[in-house]
Amino acid sequence: MSKNIDKKLVGYITACYPNNNFTVDLSLSMKEVGVDTLELGIPFSDPVADGPVIEKANLIALNNGFKLKDLFDVSSKIAPHMDTLWMGYMNPFYKYGVENFLQKAQELGVSGTIIPDLPFEMAENVLPLYEKYNKANISFVAPTDSQERIKEIISDSKKFIYMVAYAGITGSGQSENLSKIIENVRKYTKTPLYIGFGVDENTCKEKAKGVDGVIVGSAFVKHIIDDSLSNNEKISKITALAKEIKEKINE
Repeated sequence: MSKNIDKKLVGYITACYPNNNFTVDLSLSMKEVGVDTLELGIPFSDPVADGPVIEKANLIALNNGFKLKDLFDVSSKIAPHMDTLWMGYMNPFYKYGVENFLQKAQELGVSGTIIPDLPFEMAENVLPLYEKYNKANISFVAPTDSQERIKEIISDSKKFIYMVAYAGITGSGQSENLSKIIENVRKYTKTPLYIGFGVDENTCKEKAKGVDGVIVGSAFVKHIIDDSLSNNEKISKITALAKEIKEKINE
């Protein structure tokens, strides 16, 4: 392993499943083993960009009675200790109010949002609110985006750019040659570029080539929804996996 760990690891978990205390304990344990940023997923009934593992976690959390106050409760205990982003779909943000969410983010120390179903053109409309509260809304780029489209999308990018590894859903493990899209992004911005979708302990080293970090979700959440494990066993498995991935991307 190299002495200079520089590639970042973003870890996604579904908030408040199986309960709030577990989310806090898991998150802080992940930080201890090298997770740089927590992507805290807001449970939603139709998570269109996510695969079956994360979808299942979302639905169980909702069935267990998840409310936004639970998200705010766990965030208040996590965000002071590690970089935290809220990942969710536009419906909850719209219902609660984008500005209300950003006010809460400021109050709790959450650094921004990841909203996969918020098109770039609509994101532009709420950008002044993000600037008002000094929060990041993470930009997405995909292999299907043209060079002109990439230039437009990343012009105001903050924190990092989320590169979708393939056209599809998270966790499906497909792969595409991404060298061209990486080259196109690098032409127009110095914002770090992270790759997500299909990243796990087997693919992370290869996928991390040419980018500044990786985003891992389904590989962690599959242990959260494994009912054969105790909560302590879930935390042990996920932290061991996070540590392994962080080391592999920095070899």
